[in-house]
Amino acid sequence: MDGRDGGALAGVGGTPLVELRRVVPPGAGRVLVKLEFANPTGSMKDRMAVAAVTAARADGRLAPGDTVVEYTAGTTGISLAFVCAALGHPLHIVFSDAFSVEKRRTMAAFGARIEEIQSDEGRITETLIRAMIDRAGEVAARPGHWWCDQLNNADAVEGYRPLGEEIWVQTDGTVDAFVHAVGTAHSIHGAAAAMRAHGRSLHVVAVEPAESAVLSGGPSGANRIEGIGIGFLPPLWEPEEVDAIEQVSAADAFAMARRLAREEGLFAGASSGANVVAALRVAERLGPEAVVVTILCDSGLRYLSTELYRDS
Repeated sequence: MDGRDGGALAGVGGTPLVELRRVVPPGAGRVLVKLEFANPTGSMKDRMAVAAVTAARADGRLAPGDTVVEYTAGTTGISLAFVCAALGHPLHIVFSDAFSVEKRRTMAAFGARIEEIQSDEGRITETLIRAMIDRAGEVAARPGHWWCDQLNNADAVEGYRPLGEEIWVQTDGTVDAFVHAVGTAHSIHGAAAAMRAHGRSLHVVAVEPAESAVLSGGPSGANRIEGIGIGFLPPLWEPEEVDAIEQVSAADAFAMARRLAREEGLFAGASSGANVVAALRVAERLGPEAVVVTILCDSGLRYLSTELYRDS
């Protein structure tokens, strides 16, 4: 990809895969976690940001010096800010007070311009997400602006195929199940497609917040797990590519994230906690011979001011 060789973007990908030792119950399968916080900004979103921006530059949608525009809960915004800094593009972010202050400060540190949409007392709702999307669309209509529009950006899906290839190689092709939370749905589809291309049967399980279980056909609700559960079906969601859906409550996701830090030495966010809760359920169902892989999506460092770690 243009701009990768020899620059900061060359650090994206190639993250470790490690086995959980202490939180896995007896009789369950092996649970392996991909440490996506080992990417340059501390999250898996670096992969999609590089893919989306470089594809737009390659086909002329994003010209030199153009401004990139995006709505974000912060993780995609941080990754875009990193990529835009490395490639010389201004970045306009539409954000909200519903998401952590660490994310806002990190985006600003990379040079992003940030405007905020006020939430309803910090709740992540469909109304909030749609307001953020609408505002980003207004900004992107200006001359010299390109809208990443992550929910509708198919290039982002391609950015996660290397994630699946890495998992395949790191497990020597023995992975039986892939469990992953859904925000845009790009990462679960891109990674799973890469693994399934090898011809081995793969059980794919999507994870969503129990409080807003729209993938399962439930009502949209307020959600406290940042980065997943947008309150409506993602435009590029492909239900036929998923074998099962697990619902995880915010309380359970938070508790597992704290356990991962204290019992496994793995410091991650609430969506990672949700992934592990669901992966443990799958590992128990499949039994001791199974190999279950999930993702630690981002670092716990960006949630220190939130309820997840504030009182830990």
